[in-house]
Amino acid sequence: MNNGANRVIAITGGSRGIGRAIGLRMADAGTSIYFNYYDRDSRDAEETVKLIEDAGGRAWGACVDVASQEDVQNFFKKVVDECGRVDVLVNNAGITIDTLLVRMKEKDWDRVLAINLKGAFHCLQAVAKIMMKQRAGRIINMASVVGMMGNPGQANYVASKAGLIGLTKTAAKELAPRGITVNAVAPGFIDTHMTADLPEKVKDAMLAQVPLGRIGQPEDVAEVVAFLASKKASYITGQVIHVNGGMYM
Repeated sequence: MNNGANRVIAITGGSRGIGRAIGLRMADAGTSIYFNYYDRDSRDAEETVKLIEDAGGRAWGACVDVASQEDVQNFFKKVVDECGRVDVLVNNAGITIDTLLVRMKEKDWDRVLAINLKGAFHCLQAVAKIMMKQRAGRIINMASVVGMMGNPGQANYVASKAGLIGLTKTAAKELAPRGITVNAVAPGFIDTHMTADLPEKVKDAMLAQVPLGRIGQPEDVAEVVAFLASKKASYITGQVIHVNGGMYM
């Protein structure tokens, strides 16, 4: 496992929010950070590249639909062509299309599962083949507190995050013999673009469920991801680490 400078880190959904915070937290001198994003407006991605480079890292971002296996394979081909390896994968890409179960359209169910779960599968499968040859690697999947406790109006999102937890545990068992760890981080109520769009009444109701009494910050999640990606976490695999202020215990 390459734990020092010159690590190669791939982050999906890395142009803003939690993904950006993870990139900045891991932007050591000499580290190469490749991230992808889905928004056709590249301004957030360009800002993230600058922030990572200002922090001492090397960064490159690309618009990728992780639901497309071909797009994912092309993304990781560039990483390997340029660096020859991938040390860390953070599966962070995710979307929400919320409504009550009885009103949910099939296309909205399919799209959320395609990005949040199938997209993670595509990336995990591509990187696993690379890391198996290296006999080392760290994979961190971004789950959610609602994947453990459920949430009204988010059947598709909850199902995708619960599925990601199951995928994490299975991949951890399959890849452990090659020195690869696979873990999940399950954030709670975090201050991101996704939660910023929620109605104030919904935000207040969610905050009331947090014993620590505050909304989490992307940096709170990034610290845990950085730990799981480090040599200090070499004996941790198949676990779900909760970062939720006590919202779920």
